[in-house]
Amino acid sequence: MTYVITEPCISTCDTACVQVCPVDCIHGPIDKEGAGAEVEGMDSVTGLQLYINPEECIDCGACEPECPVDAIYDEDELPKEYEMFTEINAAFFKE
Repeated sequence: MTYVITEPCISTCDTACVQVCPVDCIHGPIDKEGAGAEVEGMDSVTGLQLYINPEECIDCGACEPECPVDAIYDEDELPKEYEMFTEINAAFFKE
């Protein structure tokens, strides 16, 4: 089981979750410093967001309460409209 970052993260990319992850499994397409950094101009479902590596996540849940836009869910509790983000997160780490 793993945690999944979903649509509310797109174009927000707040890095508070990165800072509390004990195994450093949350990454994004660019390096951003500091929590709350917003990224403009990315509006697609594959746009700029953070991703959780499902192979490295230890399911500790430390990231979930830190997300200011409620984008992080336990894989077993994903709302139906965000189910595709399980594969989107995994695909980011296949490249």
